[in-house]
Amino acid sequence: MSDQKKPGISRRDIIKGGAAAAGLVTASSLIPTRFAIGNTAKVKVGILLPYTGTYAKLGANIKDALQLRINEAGGKLGGREVEYINIDSEASPPKAPELTNKLLKKEQVDFLIGPVHSVVGMAMVKAARNTDVIAVIPNAGANGLTGALCAPNIFRTSFSSYQPGFPGGTAMLEDGHKNVVLMYWNYGFGKETAAAFKQSFLAGGGNIVKEIPTPFPKVEFQAYLTEVAALKPDAVFTFYAGGGAVKFVKDYAAAGLHKSIPLYGAGFLTEGVTGAQGEAAEGVRTTLHYADTLDLPANHRFREAFLKATGNQADVYAVQGYDAGDLLVQGMAAVEGDVRAKAEMIKAMESATIDSPRGKFTFSKAHNPIQDIYLREVVNGQNQVIRTVQKAVEDPAEGCKIG
Repeated sequence: MSDQKKPGISRRDIIKGGAAAAGLVTASSLIPTRFAIGNTAKVKVGILLPYTGTYAKLGANIKDALQLRINEAGGKLGGREVEYINIDSEASPPKAPELTNKLLKKEQVDFLIGPVHSVVGMAMVKAARNTDVIAVIPNAGANGLTGALCAPNIFRTSFSSYQPGFPGGTAMLEDGHKNVVLMYWNYGFGKETAAAFKQSFLAGGGNIVKEIPTPFPKVEFQAYLTEVAALKPDAVFTFYAGGGAVKFVKDYAAAGLHKSIPLYGAGFLTEGVTGAQGEAAEGVRTTLHYADTLDLPANHRFREAFLKATGNQADVYAVQGYDAGDLLVQGMAAVEGDVRAKAEMIKAMESATIDSPRGKFTFSKAHNPIQDIYLREVVNGQNQVIRTVQKAVEDPAEGCKIG
């Protein structure tokens, strides 16, 4: 449907035609108002997240937090009831185009939320960017989603791979580490994170002793760690996540490296997995846009509400889902529930300030968060904030034509 509002019919127009249709029509039946629209149909929110497999917990936390934020707004968007249409993405790139089109074409959703996996995100955005459906990405971090694939109807409430990577180089230099080994899973997100790290680290006078990309998603690290021990760098910077992060951190400690070579990484190295990593995670430092222990009123409120609603502790994935919900609440409030007013809604979302548990943030011209990045250290199983490494980090959004 067009972004332009259809002209209303005035009472004078009705009176002029009254002789021909007296008693058959009324002003209320002809004048389309936002109030009427807001009370005749539910807003359809399509959600494409993983609910099975490796990323199932991430998908559940994002969905639950999204709905928590909307429930806090009375369970409505712009005064309208909400219908959630959930599809399991299975974190499967081959299935992503079909599943996205099911939500866009068959279900005809008003909003599209997802995904977790970056390659699924690329397929989802390619399908959605040429429609009038507003898509909000609550996790997938590939730079291109708000870079070369950016579009007016595509927003992200999480991060780009650049955002934890670039400040990582700064943090290590500030901590006095100039000769480091760089290790990461050798796939898109890992390579982008490593490239951003090198950009700041090398510019600041750092030296990469060796770069070790490891096969994704394999978790056999022992041979590489033997090499690290022989190289004797000042420290190691990494990108691993999920089960791979658990295995890497445990292997690193088992090799005795944690006693002599400090371990750093993008925040996903310890995010949500310190329980599984146990004692091996103690002292590991990471850079990310959130930490459980942030002493902010919004964070305290959110963590308490999420625990009460779900019985689970919140994490960065829940935060990103919660903020996606807040963006929908603000956008729909601006147009009083009229999902047809796309241009007006996008403008409101572009100018939104999100009072997030991570700290307040705004959006760049590419619709990616401009946000603070923290250095965290695992202390007694929690990611404790050491300091803010860089404030208001904005992704370069290479290739984006918006604005």
